[in-house]
Amino acid sequence: MPKLLAAVALALAAALGTAAAQSPAPQAGSGGSAAPAWPTKQVTVVVPFTAGGTTDMFARIFANAMQQRTGIPFVVENRAGAGGNIGSSVVARAPKDGYTLLVGTVSSHSINQFVYKNMPHDVEKDFQPVSLFATLPNLLVVNPKLPVTTVAELADYLKKNPDKLSFGSSGVGASNHLAGELFKIKTGTTMTHVPYRSSNEIMNNLIGGHIDLAFDNMTLAWPQAKAGTVRAIAVTSLKRSPIAPDVPTIAETLPGFDATSWHGLFAPAGTPRPIVDKLAADAKAIFSTPEVQKTLAEVGAVAAPNTPEEFSAFIAAERKKWQEVVKAAGVQQP
Repeated sequence: MPKLLAAVALALAAALGTAAAQSPAPQAGSGGSAAPAWPTKQVTVVVPFTAGGTTDMFARIFANAMQQRTGIPFVVENRAGAGGNIGSSVVARAPKDGYTLLVGTVSSHSINQFVYKNMPHDVEKDFQPVSLFATLPNLLVVNPKLPVTTVAELADYLKKNPDKLSFGSSGVGASNHLAGELFKIKTGTTMTHVPYRSSNEIMNNLIGGHIDLAFDNMTLAWPQAKAGTVRAIAVTSLKRSPIAPDVPTIAETLPGFDATSWHGLFAPAGTPRPIVDKLAADAKAIFSTPEVQKTLAEVGAVAAPNTPEEFSAFIAAERKKWQEVVKAAGVQQP
């Protein structure tokens, strides 16, 4: 799977390089306002998770395209650990000059502050949201031996077999963990959570029958569903996924259910507004190209660039939702 994501990033980089060559990059301060000359040296894009995952893929799409647009190196740096907190803290403490950026997620910027007792930074005060990149639904999948094919059947089975089934996630407080907790809340059921270190481990253990189900990343779970090693039940977004239009949403059975992963760009709080605006404009240009949208759709993602204000409002709504889920589920990390 990491090879597939790397191939996607490289293909998009090539397409975006061609597009960038055909249209000049916008200049900072082009609106007439006095703006710092940016960028004039290497820009570091921090990914708070390991290389080869979806967050890393989005970061490399952005970094490669920005390097093509500006002629300046944009280097992706993976700083994984503590559910994204380690890499995020690096950016929170970085100079406010636009040369250290972060690709954050629903976990790092909408969930962690409610899960971790001792946060090393303030996600609301230490970061400037720049733009959403894309949204990515999780896929509810079960071991094929489980006698359920729909959300309603799964809920009924759980009610008749309390605490008999287990679901895997990539860690306590991870978005795919809280998707399971939200499902339990919405259905009034119970099951055992089994945390792993990565989505690859989740799929391996689900296929092997060590766990019964998972709410895992669409990019990783859908190929397994197509291969028949797991059974796809539903997607966790409000709308059906273009990559699997015949798979219903959980919300079609449980109205309002939404546990969508997302990835977006952040700068340290206090970064000059002209730089923030330029980054947002560039992100919109990059993630609005037909090449990017088509290729992201092929891995289950939906490009969704927006303005800093829209991104901030989106994050605020996400924080409110996940705070309630974390509280109800009693999820906490040191």
